[in-house]
Amino acid sequence: MRGIRSLNSLPKRCYAAARRSEALTVPLAGRAPSSAAPPPPQNVQVSKLPNGLVIASLENHSPLSSVGVFVKAGSRYETVENQGVSHVLRLAANLTTKGASAFKICRGVEALGGSLSVTSSRETTAYTAECMRDHVDSLFEFLVNVTAAQDFRPWEVDDLTPRLKIDKALAQQCTQIGVIEKLHEAAYKNALSNSLYCPDYMVGRVSSTQLQSFVEDHFTTGRMALVGLGVKHSILRQMGEGLLSARSGAGAPVAKAVYRGGELRVHTNDALVHAVITSEGGVTGSADANAFSVLQRILGAGPHVKRGSNITSKLSQGIAKATTQPFDATAFNASYSDSGLFGIYTISQADSAAEVIKAAVAQVRGVAEGNISEADITRAKNQVKSEYLMSMESSESLLEEIGAQALTTAAYQLPAAVLQAIDAVTQDDLVKAAKTFVDGKKTMAASGHLVNTPFVDEV
Repeated sequence: MRGIRSLNSLPKRCYAAARRSEALTVPLAGRAPSSAAPPPPQNVQVSKLPNGLVIASLENHSPLSSVGVFVKAGSRYETVENQGVSHVLRLAANLTTKGASAFKICRGVEALGGSLSVTSSRETTAYTAECMRDHVDSLFEFLVNVTAAQDFRPWEVDDLTPRLKIDKALAQQCTQIGVIEKLHEAAYKNALSNSLYCPDYMVGRVSSTQLQSFVEDHFTTGRMALVGLGVKHSILRQMGEGLLSARSGAGAPVAKAVYRGGELRVHTNDALVHAVITSEGGVTGSADANAFSVLQRILGAGPHVKRGSNITSKLSQGIAKATTQPFDATAFNASYSDSGLFGIYTISQADSAAEVIKAAVAQVRGVAEGNISEADITRAKNQVKSEYLMSMESSESLLEEIGAQALTTAAYQLPAAVLQAIDAVTQDDLVKAAKTFVDGKKTMAASGHLVNTPFVDEV
């Protein structure tokens, strides 16, 4: 070790001195240039198998391949009897399957130098695998095992309870997560009202039978999309035909979300009050959803500088005139396959909560009355387009975007078409969207010391 350290500490001029007797040349100067043309760019290819499975791929010639299985199996598909099953299912992705033990899956993925992960939302559950493209066939076998060959053993499911408790504890520490969960619970009668997290009364009570039943009802080819990056479409199609055929079928019927509006308040000793007020927004992929996205940037969607403030937004400028207390305010926008929520999210001191909330609502009311300039509209459109295009630079976000579109429409909309749809939003569309919030039936969720927080019918 002493010799190695002394060798590493040699000054760079010693290495240069050893080269004085030889002529220095440009690296690879004598090598003939390659005559092979660079691979041509390709568009996303989408096809649908007779069993209903949607295949979408983008061959980007990357040395790293990503494959994802997207399933319509989010928390919205839970029933009263199996509340929390999607949360437990997310944690059960590494359990023993019919084709491989938990150890074999972990060790096999590790040996390939790959990764296997699962995420879920209110609408979808996504299993994603990544590895070098030379090993994608082997990794796909493990991916199929965890998505189409589940074998929930009671003792392994019971062992998930401590992890389930940790997940819930971490989520409960974030006030924002709690408020958003309460917002959905108050806004909808069914489906989208289900939480992303297992309720307390179901912790340790979700059985292996419930998990298996949920998988059989929802993990079917008619509710799945197989998406790949850095994979040829023909290879991905062959994988889907051969390895996911066991899950053929349309699956259980889907319940449409019913918006109702309402209010939920959580009283705590926290000096900061988190409050979100919304009305029903736009459905994913619709023209209304595009208008709400642009309106969100006009009002303010967060700071544009890392660890910066949001002082340039309409919400911040309007609220600053109403109070001298510190605050934070952003526009809230969430779109789903059959509904959406749009409104304002504020964080303020308990004493100034009323002033902050009412001033934020007044800013939306001002837009509904037409108080909006062309400069504001242009700036907001540029922000929406740039955020969308920058997200497509990430393979993870690109895979998620392709999967979401393939699962919903069995097609893929090119970025140019998305940008064109954003540019098509007019001032009248934005005024209409703002009026939808102002005149619509509202939902409110609040948490903190709510002594000075108005009720939803007072704003």
